[in-house]
Amino acid sequence: MRAILIKDGKGPVENLYLGEAATPTPGPGQVLVKIKAFGLNRMDILQREGKYPPPVGSSSILGVEFSGNISALGADTSVWKVDDEVLGLAGGVSASLHPRRTMRSDGAIMLVIQGAYAEYIALPASHIIRKPSQLSWAEAASIPEAFLTAYQALILCADLRKGGDVLVHAGASGVGVSTIQLARFFGARTVTATASTQEKLDWLLSLPFGATHVANYKTEDFSETVKKATDDKGADVLVDFVGKSHWKRNIESLAIDGHMTMLAMLSGKTHHLESMPTLTGWKALRLTQTSHLFCTNGFVYKVPPFDRALLHTKPT
Repeated sequence: MRAILIKDGKGPVENLYLGEAATPTPGPGQVLVKIKAFGLNRMDILQREGKYPPPVGSSSILGVEFSGNISALGADTSVWKVDDEVLGLAGGVSASLHPRRTMRSDGAIMLVIQGAYAEYIALPASHIIRKPSQLSWAEAASIPEAFLTAYQALILCADLRKGGDVLVHAGASGVGVSTIQLARFFGARTVTATASTQEKLDWLLSLPFGATHVANYKTEDFSETVKKATDDKGADVLVDFVGKSHWKRNIESLAIDGHMTMLAMLSGKTHHLESMPTLTGWKALRLTQTSHLFCTNGFVYKVPPFDRALLHTKPT
């Protein structure tokens, strides 16, 4: 089959080329999909540049999301039939469904799935859903990575409830836009989004199911914008990609018992809880760092007059 490959394994965009790769065969519990469209994500760019290496022994073909038609079925996939229109997520782990395995440094078994920059992809049937007929192939291929990540961040990890107030950083990014729209869909009272330019902020306000409030994080204190939007209550749910540089104002932005989901730490990791500002009264914050596999909840409590933070983590 044809696939988009990387000359020398990594490098600038000029190193991408259309080459040949082995056509995969679906194993038990898998489907083979003929790809119609695939998504381009930040992680693809980082992987191509050598900054986001895949697990040892995994496929070098890029791409994590796609849409297409099922062209063949492995055993035990009776739910699907050939020619079904689907969209799916290439990355993931399924302990019983995929024959290619590689061992992580911590001893866990990672099961490898080839990327989506190709004519065909074989993957577990659990990684696909039926394509809505009203969506184009390109629209369907843009859903899995961004919208499933947003759903995980908002609902599965941060437990957004109807009437809640939400703060979303990197609002103009793919996951940011998805998070804003899903928050509105699930009944958020306010959705404050941050971005770096007025053009982006205006666009976020103009979107269907777009942000209700915006802040330029370079020129404004977004915690003050959130407080004003929520009558000084703060955000019940905060979705962050930035980390260290936003940490203090993130804490100031959260409501009592607010939930923060950290999808990335682009400005650096936040390990110094002693840098947390003193909070007035009792305040419990649930911090959640997510991956495609699980959420880890950290409960941070600060009780005046003791300016100390206790962090306890547990997998969920």
